[in-house]
Amino acid sequence: MGRIGAKMTTEISEISEVRDWQGLEVSCGDCAHRDFLAAGKCRPMHACVRDCCAMRIDRFFTWNPNLGNEYSSHPYFEVRAIAANYVDVFHLPDLLNDPDESVRCSAALRLPSRFLLNLRTDPEREVRICVASRLQGDDLEPMMDDPDYYVRVVVARRVETWLLRFMTRDPEPEVRQVVANRIGADWLMAMAADKDASVRLTVAQRLTRRQLLPLRFDEDWRVRYEVASRIDPCHLREMQQDADPIVRELVDQRLAEGPQLLPSAADGGL
Repeated sequence: MGRIGAKMTTEISEISEVRDWQGLEVSCGDCAHRDFLAAGKCRPMHACVRDCCAMRIDRFFTWNPNLGNEYSSHPYFEVRAIAANYVDVFHLPDLLNDPDESVRCSAALRLPSRFLLNLRTDPEREVRICVASRLQGDDLEPMMDDPDYYVRVVVARRVETWLLRFMTRDPEPEVRQVVANRIGADWLMAMAADKDASVRLTVAQRLTRRQLLPLRFDEDWRVRYEVASRIDPCHLREMQQDADPIVRELVDQRLAEGPQLLPSAADGGL
């Protein structure tokens, strides 16, 4: 037998030895649900609540959703986290105090938002991300200063637009980029001087032709390229000596096209 064959034999042997969360071999004979086997409600190595494999545990509850309550306090966190998808609504609030973050997340995704307010300061970022993805309106405001950048990204995507002005100076460029993509027109120009080029590019893509003019000498070629692609041709000659050949090529191309129609009022005028 070659190496590949030996490896496959070993892997099959490992798979056939089903272990529980404590590393003990699983036996159907001493299982509390051994009668389920004949009824097709479980299957070794496929759907088993005692198996350490999350996929098999999940399949067990898919086949037996009425057992969620029974396993909501199981010692193995994977079982509790998956059972949380099936417990009745009266048991869900208790799971918000579970010691494992995955269980708290599962509960947070099912409960009405009023139950989630205390989780806005949960010690685990994954829980706070779940909470931020569920809350709306003023309930999100306290999370705009969350210590984790990705929580703030989620908040910036969902918070009311009028609150975004308080996030324009967020320390993370990714957060500010989301803000620049959503903030109202009255505050957009204030972000055109952002220190991060990706944020300025997002801003430039939303500005009118007239508002773009101050950015035609931006230090980043991508911003200047966006400017050169949209400003009125009468301002293009100032960019013919741009330091980047791609920008110069675009400028020359647009100038070669000759006079163009004046921009419409919807584009902010000249």
